[in-house]
Amino acid sequence: MDPAVPPSPSPPAADGLPTATVVLKPKRARPFFGRHPWVLDSAIARLDGDPAAGDVVDLATHEGRFVARGLFNPHSRLRVRLYAFDPAQPLDGALWEGRIAAAVALRRRLGLDATDGAVRLVNSEGDDLSGLVVDRYGDWLCVQVTALAMAARLETLSGILGTLAPARGILLRGAERGLAGLEGLHLPDRVVRGQAPDGPVFVREGNLRYGIDLAAGQKTGFYIDQRDNRHAAARHAPGKRVLDMFCYSGGFALTAAAAGASAVLAVDSSAKATALAAANARLNGLATVAVETADAFERLADLAGSGERYGMVVLDPPKFARSRATVADALRAYHRINRLAVDLLEPGGTLVTCSCSGAVGRDEFLTMLAGVAQQARRSIQLLEVRGAAPDHPVSASCLDGEYLTCVIARVP
Repeated sequence: MDPAVPPSPSPPAADGLPTATVVLKPKRARPFFGRHPWVLDSAIARLDGDPAAGDVVDLATHEGRFVARGLFNPHSRLRVRLYAFDPAQPLDGALWEGRIAAAVALRRRLGLDATDGAVRLVNSEGDDLSGLVVDRYGDWLCVQVTALAMAARLETLSGILGTLAPARGILLRGAERGLAGLEGLHLPDRVVRGQAPDGPVFVREGNLRYGIDLAAGQKTGFYIDQRDNRHAAARHAPGKRVLDMFCYSGGFALTAAAAGASAVLAVDSSAKATALAAANARLNGLATVAVETADAFERLADLAGSGERYGMVVLDPPKFARSRATVADALRAYHRINRLAVDLLEPGGTLVTCSCSGAVGRDEFLTMLAGVAQQARRSIQLLEVRGAAPDHPVSASCLDGEYLTCVIARVP
């Protein structure tokens, strides 16, 4: 092995039984009896044993009472991720297979298992599989790991996925090293099983088809979480001029055009994204969609300054806040783009504005909109406040997983 390349994590023991006990500080156990899956280092009093990265550990109160069983990461503030709350339950292959099978079965019950569609099969904490995200795009699966212990079990997990959700290829995408103590690991995007697609993968959403770049696209390739929000927004599009800012591959723009918008301008700063959006418009024969590559903040200001007006403006920016420390800056950025968007709306126009910054609470986002209304001296009439599509379930024990806010509003 090249000594300059950090190694992948060592495979865990097969039996799934604990090698050590993590003992909590006094009065810190309540969230974990409530099944919150994240144990931060600040809640831990001591380690009884010497667990390696990725090992199974038990979590106990300061009095020695069993709380839960999880996986250990000495390199992260999120020191233990919890997966079982029964002391008789090992964290073995049977557990992972049962959890993944339940997640796949849920999507089938939701009617989201079309072979030519896109669906999130596993949504981390929402499916009791903290640190694992799996999206299916037609014949391919994209896997994202955000936990060291899941990276260590990637071979086992991919084998289970290959059985329960057969695919031509399983791709590893976008391991978030800085968020989960994955620093120093060799986790490049790669083919885990099978083969990579030799070009764009095409999926169907409603009556539209989208080409998706699984090799280099954002997230795992497509914004599946906005599926229902795109269709909800499109109900307001017929007969209107629509502006779709931060359009990526054109989801909101194409759905609005197909619903009868008179003209749609889709803008993104990424030339790759706009090329894909333009190709998707051509693929669906949507001649009313025009696509531009430009900085969204600058283009919004230019359009407002030139007196342009739209019947609907869509704002779906990338994550502005990655932690609570950057929330104030993020809210200022959200205020700025929404203020410009309101100036661009004709009376009675529709504002569709989104935040995928989990650190920004829904109430904070709505308060920001109240500030925009005050500064613009225009009402913002909330019609719908939405979240992610149902294949992105959120655990009631871990509401941190509720990251997406999509507001549909009328601006008189």
